[in-house]
Amino acid sequence: MNNEINETQDYAEVDSKDVPRKIIIPGEVIVTGEDYLPGEGTRREGNSIVAIRFGLAEEMGRVVRVIPIFGAFIPRRNNVIIGRVIDITYAGWLVDIDSASNAFLSIEESPRFINRDEMDQFLAIGEVIAAKIWGIKGKGIDLTLKAKGLGKLEEGFTFRIIPSRVPRVIGREGSMVSLIKEKTGCNIIVGQNGWIWIHGPSLDAQIKARRAIEFVADKVFVSGLTEKVEKWFEEGQK
Repeated sequence: MNNEINETQDYAEVDSKDVPRKIIIPGEVIVTGEDYLPGEGTRREGNSIVAIRFGLAEEMGRVVRVIPIFGAFIPRRNNVIIGRVIDITYAGWLVDIDSASNAFLSIEESPRFINRDEMDQFLAIGEVIAAKIWGIKGKGIDLTLKAKGLGKLEEGFTFRIIPSRVPRVIGREGSMVSLIKEKTGCNIIVGQNGWIWIHGPSLDAQIKARRAIEFVADKVFVSGLTEKVEKWFEEGQK
């Protein structure tokens, strides 16, 4: 299976040393002026853009938003996620995606024909998959494997970070995760639900990749993070 996924899809471009950020609390004025537009986590009050949640305020052109520092995963259409199969039904697989609701992978959303009597041979309970959310209706979350790089994740290992830190790990246009792949030689899939899969040429490489990701995820308030990660690798990951 080819595990190359377009990891920048639906991710915010947050790894930018040129975009100022500051910690903001609900009700605090972020910017004032009619030229600004309220984005996620904000609202307009008169001539000002005001935060409606705690996080990092960021201006992206005219749009002002608040990036959450903490918080649960909120499923959205086209999210790439990593989940674990927890049950098999006649129609498909029930998948735990670390959300308030489990997700469902229909047998019709598998990339090839699956005999209903042999579904556990394709995906068994306990196995881990990379999938995409193609539909959300009420509490129902529907998954698909019909895209390049999606499917069962074999070998390697998975671990979890806070979901709101995922954009930081991905970086602008995938720059951060690409840097970590380059420096470690590992294949990495980052799910927007905070679960990350790593498979590399050696255990040491995999551990290095995990430590690098955790280093990035911990630097929520740091600007110019790409340079700091490059230095971290150069100095032997101290």
